[in-house]
Amino acid sequence: MTPRPHLVIFVKAPRLGAVKTRLAKAIGRGAAWRFYRAASRRLIHRLGRDRRWLCWLAVTPDRFARKGRFWPRHPPRLAQGAGDLGARMARPLRRLPPGPVVIVGSDIPDLDAGHVAAAFRALRRAEVVFGPASDGGYWLVGFRRRPALVVPFDNVTWSSARALAETRANIGTRFRVATLETLADVDDGAGWRCWRAKGAGR
Repeated sequence: MTPRPHLVIFVKAPRLGAVKTRLAKAIGRGAAWRFYRAASRRLIHRLGRDRRWLCWLAVTPDRFARKGRFWPRHPPRLAQGAGDLGARMARPLRRLPPGPVVIVGSDIPDLDAGHVAAAFRALRRAEVVFGPASDGGYWLVGFRRRPALVVPFDNVTWSSARALAETRANIGTRFRVATLETLADVDDGAGWRCWRAKGAGR
């Protein structure tokens, strides 16, 4: 039997003052909190019950993997654990049952099920897939996990314009890499204004 693919959505407990701190500097803590709470809920609703994959929520702080009413009962929750973003993304790659794994953030308003399906299709011919973000990072990363597990997150400058380039450099030329379309996340005031200008925030 072919293993089912896994989608892991990285989420942070939407507590006032604890989410979207860079965005909060531009639009205020309350507005940043409302954006993140709404964006993460919409994303989980769009992706969480799609039968083409098994969906998981990777939660921080860890205690909210066991309690908290921020999200629906489904999908099941995993604790992100300690360390930087790379260490936290590596955990589900090593711990989830067999099958390809795609990881996404929860602050990309344009992300939908079609993007996730495209990532899993790409992993039929490549070992790694990226969804590049317009700021130099990435909104999606996925791994086939066979015949070898690639974990390319060491020494990456997270939340920088170098994040994607440094992650790709860690992979080298041994493994095939596929790339999806570029999307914009909403990390700062400029990203939030672009999102609003498209009418998505109204």
